Amino acid sequence: MVAGLLRERLALIAPPAGAMVAGIGYTLPYLSAWADGRRCVSVLSGRPERGQMELGQTELGAAGPACVAVENALPFADLSCDTVLLVHGLEAAESARRLLRECWRVLRDDGRLIVVAPNRRGLWALSDATPFGQGQPYSAPQLARLLQAALFCIERQEGALYVPPSRLRLVMRGAEEWERLGRRFLSHLAGVTITEASKDLYGALPLAGAEATRRVLALEGG
Repeated sequence: MVAGLLRERLALIAPPAGAMVAGIGYTLPYLSAWADGRRCVSVLSGRPERGQMELGQTELGAAGPACVAVENALPFADLSCDTVLLVHGLEAAESARRLLRECWRVLRDDGRLIVVAPNRRGLWALSDATPFGQGQPYSAPQLARLLQAALFCIERQEGALYVPPSRLRLVMRGAEEWERLGRRFLSHLAGVTITEASKDLYGALPLAGAEATRRVLALEGG
């Protein structure tokens, strides 16, 4: 249910055909919204444990291959990705700033970063029984400030996942109605925040040094 609801929102901001898309965190259930006509690779962020895939090995999924990589050393060349999707990545990162710096590095100059992160004010962040109840949640302003500090410009933010985190059939059957009513009346209580950001190319450039000016001081009695 959750994957279906988020795929509907992500389909509205799909990258152009032929784009290279890197999903970081746990994105295979969501990349399928963009898999048609695009090159998608899912990177499971974290340190590979014994029995897990090592860097370079891949596992084929519905949205393309997946591999395990350390969050501060993504297996992509500089300026190689058109879009980076972060789901279950930012809130679980050992260092959110290092992860965002790597995203900035691998994105092309006109690339887009899309972050799906648990909303601090939402019900999903309060439930340990859900994946979005793990790690560090963010309010929309907190997430915007974090991205801006990492040299990204916020293009849009919206909430999703207004349905309560419940397995009751009555709740799950009405999920689409919960989403419609939530977006209209309870936008601040979304379970997750979806943020689209672009690279702030000018923010990474040093400002031109101010031209030095000479001042003449007149001393009394001098």
